[in-house]
Amino acid sequence: MSNNHLNSRVAMGRRELLGLLAGGAVALAGGRAMATVASQAGNGIDLEPHSASKLADLTRQLAAAPRQRSFHGVPMILTHESQWDSEALDLILAYKGGPKQVWDNTDLGSPWLNLMRNAANAQRWSFQNHDYLAVSATHGSCHLALYDDMIWDKYNLAAFTGGKFKTNVFIGVPDKVAGADPEDFNNPSGLFSPEANCIDLLQDRGIVFLACHNAVWEFTGALIAKGHNPDHLGHEEVAAELTNHLIPGAVLTPGIVGTIPMLELVGFNYTK
Repeated sequence: MSNNHLNSRVAMGRRELLGLLAGGAVALAGGRAMATVASQAGNGIDLEPHSASKLADLTRQLAAAPRQRSFHGVPMILTHESQWDSEALDLILAYKGGPKQVWDNTDLGSPWLNLMRNAANAQRWSFQNHDYLAVSATHGSCHLALYDDMIWDKYNLAAFTGGKFKTNVFIGVPDKVAGADPEDFNNPSGLFSPEANCIDLLQDRGIVFLACHNAVWEFTGALIAKGHNPDHLGHEEVAAELTNHLIPGAVLTPGIVGTIPMLELVGFNYTK
């Protein structure tokens, strides 16, 4: 993933920058009624309910919030908010829409994306909760899905899936649904169907994927122990590279297990 430096300490991926620009364009237009809202992933696909004003505001704010992705080294325990995506995380904690749900996702081979998609469908069309917010508290093997293709290739992450996943199949929009009509929500192979179980499209629906620094640090140790360290870097340097290559839209936390109670304190419902 290429880094476009907005200032000396903030770097955003190309797709995040496009999302920010698109979000500004919508704001200048004076509303979101029939406009395309900037998604967190920067796909430009508006899959949020048109009446979800609070969710749309959060999506725009998250797209504009800085992400630190130019680390040279990171410690085991983060002690300052500049070391994680504090502004983006604070926006999530301050969200006034609802209902709010945090998914504790740890098993890459589980139906974790499918469950979040189904919940979002029921909240939107069955219960008419258009400002429903889901966040993925991503750690364990699920965290592999939050690294970009460069990291998957360089560090042979497929080897850590038991060969089940050769590439990061959890990102990118599947060809099968790329041209589907976003208004046809009951299409069994459309943008809200099991064919759309991918991070990018869930982000386009307003679902947020939280990344875990502790997962980064511990996985770094596993990489080094197994000899997956082509540049012969130290632990802090490898952890920094993994952090710098989190997928666009991901919100880095100092640790998921420690962040879940913060989410529960502000009204998020825990789901495992």
